[in-house]
Amino acid sequence: MTRTGVGYDSHRFAEGRPLILGGQHIPFERGLAGHSDADAVAHALTDAILGAAAAGDIGRLFPDSDPRWKDANSLELLRLAVAHIRTAGFRPVQADITIILERPKLAPHLDVMAAALASALGVAPSAIGLKAKTNEGMGFVGRGEGIAVIAVANVEAA
Repeated sequence: MTRTGVGYDSHRFAEGRPLILGGQHIPFERGLAGHSDADAVAHALTDAILGAAAAGDIGRLFPDSDPRWKDANSLELLRLAVAHIRTAGFRPVQADITIILERPKLAPHLDVMAAALASALGVAPSAIGLKAKTNEGMGFVGRGEGIAVIAVANVEAA
């Protein structure tokens, strides 16, 4: 049995923080605001796999009210979410992720990001679709205030 989940995350840009996306440090003058490292790519993917397994969401599993998750590495949170769905009898199979932002350009970083996400899921890098798009100057993303990420993931009964 294959099941599909959808995840979404958005964060506003913040001064004085590194930009972490897909577990990778991306050179840029601002990072993202958040309780953890604010890796919106890992957050959206975490929600997608949890949703596919009907296992809650990132906020229930790793609440920002819990000091254990302050400045947490979101790729590690993704690995913990994978372990969580495995105990529920599921395993990740594939994911497709769209990162929406005006800047920085992510094309040079997509392959290494996909490899890191694949490793966290326990799948081959070829099982990760990863794209970056602009919002054509519209909305908070278009004004350069932050980013948004949409993820779709498939899991199978183990």
